[in-house]
Amino acid sequence: MSPPQPTDAALWSRAIGGDEHAFAELFDRHARAVYNYCFRRTADWSAAEDLTSVVFLETWRRRGQVRMSGDSLLPWLYGVATNVLRNHRRSLRRHRDALARLPHPAAAAPDESEDAAARMDAERRMREVMESIRSLPRRDQEVLALCVWEGLGYAEAAEALGMPVGTVRSRLSRARERLRRGGHTRGATVNLLPEESA
Repeated sequence: MSPPQPTDAALWSRAIGGDEHAFAELFDRHARAVYNYCFRRTADWSAAEDLTSVVFLETWRRRGQVRMSGDSLLPWLYGVATNVLRNHRRSLRRHRDALARLPHPAAAAPDESEDAAARMDAERRMREVMESIRSLPRRDQEVLALCVWEGLGYAEAAEALGMPVGTVRSRLSRARERLRRGGHTRGATVNLLPEESA
């Protein structure tokens, strides 16, 4: 029988004490979840990869401020990711504004490999989902992403977003209702609306 795995809290304590292997283990444990969250918020695999790196670098840079309410570092990482994504969106807006002032370059030939096609299809589907939730206020989108896509409980989402648990519940309920009323319960968006558990 293998020995029990250390908790995130134990690994974090070792990491800030200088144990680089402990931080690497935390990265291995949570990078996929952060990466998926970033992809679901950007619909861009490359951006998600870059943003995941930024999340872990920022977590390490702010290591003296990290506070875990339980044994998991994941809610803190989602909170950092949410802030990194906000900064990313602001940068993209500035970049798009600058590009709009330049002549349009010729389109590049598409990659013919199956992997590239699958990635492009996943990005297209994710853009469709994002378009359907774009009518929601940004904070409601963030609650929806953390609770529905990432599977966080209300308390974990509240910790990640720095808001009361009751606010998370009401925002999630309101987001689901708006999507239902807006007729966005078909196709790719249907996975956004599982019923709340008690």
